[in-house]
Parts: sequence; structure tokens; C-alpha cells
Amino acid sequence: MLSKIFSCAVEGIDGYLVTVEVDMAPGFPVFATVGLPDAAVRESKERVTAALRNSGFGFPVRKITVNLAPASIKKEGAIFDLPIALGILAAEGALSGGSSSLSLENVAVIGELALDGRLRPVRGVLPMALALKKRGIESFVVPAANAAEAALVEDIKIIGAESLREVAEFLRGEKSIEPTPRRGFSRVAPEGEYDIDFSEIKGQSYAKRAAEVAVAGGHNMLMIGPPGSGKTMIARRIAGILPPPSYDEAVEVTKIHSVSGHLSREGLIQARPFRSPHHTVSDAALIGGGQNPRPGEVSLAHRGVLFLDELPEFDRNVLEAIRQPLEDRRVTIARAKNTLSFPASFMLIAAMNPCPCGNYGHPEKECVCTPWSIRKYLAKISGPLLDRIDIHVEVPALKASEMPALNSQDSSGTPATESSSNIRLRVERAREIQFRRNGAHSQTNASLSPRGLKKHCRLSGDCKNLLLAAVEKLGLSARGCDKVVKVARTIADLSVSGDIEPSHIAEAVSYRSLDKFVV
Repeated sequence: MLSKIFSCAVEGIDGYLVTVEVDMAPGFPVFATVGLPDAAVRESKERVTAALRNSGFGFPVRKITVNLAPASIKKEGAIFDLPIALGILAAEGALSGGSSSLSLENVAVIGELALDGRLRPVRGVLPMALALKKRGIESFVVPAANAAEAALVEDIKIIGAESLREVAEFLRGEKSIEPTPRRGFSRVAPEGEYDIDFSEIKGQSYAKRAAEVAVAGGHNMLMIGPPGSGKTMIARRIAGILPPPSYDEAVEVTKIHSVSGHLSREGLIQARPFRSPHHTVSDAALIGGGQNPRPGEVSLAHRGVLFLDELPEFDRNVLEAIRQPLEDRRVTIARAKNTLSFPASFMLIAAMNPCPCGNYGHPEKECVCTPWSIRKYLAKISGPLLDRIDIHVEVPALKASEMPALNSQDSSGTPATESSSNIRLRVERAREIQFRRNGAHSQTNASLSPRGLKKHCRLSGDCKNLLLAAVEKLGLSARGCDKVVKVARTIADLSVSGDIEPSHIAEAVSYRSLDKFVV
């Protein structure tokens, strides 16, 4: 007897249809799986055998051959346990019921089996559901824990099941399972969503202004200053001024986190990601890779923020690996058998000390580092990487009067600095201006192409003269000059100005003051 069950798998971050073919024939009892299975797929025969018996089904003592098509793509994981078990039941005729039984031609199934027949969640369900929708599959049976995630896709019925027996009874028409309803989506950032706020940062108005400009235009930013000056506090509060993602952006982010196994049971991610890997991270963990490539931190930060604290402490090869994603906004991982591409459109926010002891340039503390050790410390940040960071801002040590413990409120009893919600309103307004002008949603000023830069960032004679003087004084490269213009365009958008003014150029140039400091 031959049966055919539709399933699905993920390659990169995209799903593709897999046909699970089960053939049972007389002969010596053998359970063979073909179609480029990995070790986890080959081990499914033990889980399937135990799950069928413990669910009240007999296991056929026959020669069983399971083929996972297309056989040219490597299959991995325990996701095919359920379709293999159902294929065996279908080959025996155990899924054929009365007129109410479902046609297996319009149903796809996925799931890992426990030995008692319960279904365990798997990763990558969202891209699978999207792929099955394109192939015209009407129903998708998934573990109950994955149902909310899969239900984000319209026009396909998501059936969340708890066990193998429940799925078999559903396919035979003996049990009814209501499709999982879709969860609503709202672009409005709820009040109180973030536990930390910009109002908690006292002083550092220059750095906070730079952070606002960076978020408004999607620019990369590097902060340099002594320990305790507030660099990390500013970086972690940037999540609170990011505009909420659109539905398409949220689905895109959720797909990446689903494939990586970082998704919670709530389903759709409705906040922009903020990733902060430790400086001991490897280049494969940061960029992505492995024998079967997975998204790295730069892809998990897609449409959000990647924060690298203590930047010079990262291995130089790790830092150099992010140069290409910063420019292309994608990561391409090539292997001998295939090449995969992951999205990586993120804001890089980095922080560092000016020297190993952290006191270089401190008005009160003495630096004990030698010039050679300072140069060696700063040399970890290469010129090409620095050139790709739009905004460089110095964060000086706080004065005694600005210490948070001594300056929590002003005389009227209200917070002394502006809240994140007020800053976010200006950021959202600036981004809406950019999207309308650039003609594409999610295209910020930082991602403008050379053609878009020429079209939307025209400079007056005074602006050109000011920019020319800055290029000659700071030794800016062509890329650095373009980034100054893009930052100036963002400053103009925050000011709701249609044209770039000399004051906008001057402020943008002030954010490149570290070009000759970090070498």
C-alpha cells in the first residue's frame, strides 16, 4: 500500500512543500527513511513506533519505506514525525472513514511526537504556513502550541491539535476541531510597554538629541565616553522611541524569530527587536551560519536595533564581519551545497570607552594608559567600519549636579527631562515624512540609494560650501560625505523643513567629530 501526506519544511527563512510518501510491502520488517534525512529525521522511526502503539494503533510488521520529496534538499529536525505516522496509518487504511473524512490532498501536517503520542511544538511554522498558502493548501494541522503563530496567515485553516490520536480522529471525520482564530494587530505602541524611559536620563542632552536623530532616520550611531556617563542607558532606551512596526514588518520579523526558535506562544511580534549580544559572541553567532545556516544576531535585529556595548572588546574579525550587512542590509551565507540569504536591515548602536582604563579626556580623573595602549585599543575599530557609522557622539562624564540621585525632579515636581513618548511622536512624524517622500514604506533616509540621495537631498550653495569645508577638515570619504547629507536630511525632517539648511549640515557634521579620533 502507498500513501501520500503533505508536510512542509524551511530552507533559510522560507518554507517549501514536502511530500511524505509511505510504502508498505511484504517482506522482512524494515523501517527505511530516504530523501536526504539528517540524524533527527532518521530517529523518527523510534518515536513514531512508540507513539503509534501508545496511542492505541497497531504498528505494521512489514517493510516500510518513507520518502521525503523533494529528495534533493536535506531534511532536518523532528518535524516530520506526525506526517510519517499519519502516512503509515493512511497506508493501512486507518484514516479512511465515512463521507465526513477529509481529503488528504488539501491538508498539510507538521509536528514532533512524544513517545505517548502527544504533539510537541516545532520552529519555523509561520514561513511554512505562508508557503502552504501559496501552494493552495486549505488546512494546516500543527501542534496546539504553534497554532497562534500559524494563524497569523490569512486564507488557510489552522488546526491546533494536542496528540496523534486527535489528528487521526479529525482526519477520519470523527472529531471536530475549530480552526484557530487570527489574532488582531495594532500599530499603536501601548502606553507603559517599556519599563525604562528617556526621562530617567539626566543631562547628556547632546547625546539624547543624537539618539533621536539616529532613530528618526534609521542611522547607525557610536557613543564614546568614560564609564558611567550614560552610554548604555541611552542605548537601552532607544527601544522606547522606535515607531511600532507595520504588519508586514512584524510578519517579517516573526518569520526570522520563528525559524531561530526564539518565538513565544503569543505569535506575532508587535515590537521592534532590540538585540544586545555579549562581546564574546562568535562571528557565526553574530552574522549567522553553521552547517545548516541559521540567522544570526544581525538578522534577529532586523527592523530593530543591534546594540554592541564595549565595542573594542569584540574580536576584530567579528566586527569586520558586520561591514557587509551594514551596507547591503542582507547577509548571504554560501556553503558547498547551497547559498542562503537572510535579511539584516538594522540600526547599529555601539558604545565604547575612550581608552582601556576609560578615563582618557576625563576632566577630573587621570588616565593611566600609555599612548601605545590607547592606540592599540582604538585600532580594533577599523576605518572602514567607522566610515559606515553615520553618527559619532562623545558622551562626557556627568557633572555632580547632573547625577540622577541628586537631580531626580525639578522644583515643580515633574521629571526634569523629556519622556520617551514625546520623543517617539517626533520620530514617527519624521519617518512619515520620509516614507511619503521616498515613495516606499520602511525606506528611511539611512537606506537612500545614490539616486534617491541625489533626488531628495539637494543642497544650496551655502550648504555645499559648508560641507566642502567639513570634508577637507575631517578628511571624510565619499561614503562619509553621503552619510552627512543623509543625517542632515533627517534633521530637516525632524524640523519639518522641506529643504536642507546650513544649520542642518552643521549639526550633521558635528556628529562626525570622531573620524580623526578613532583610527
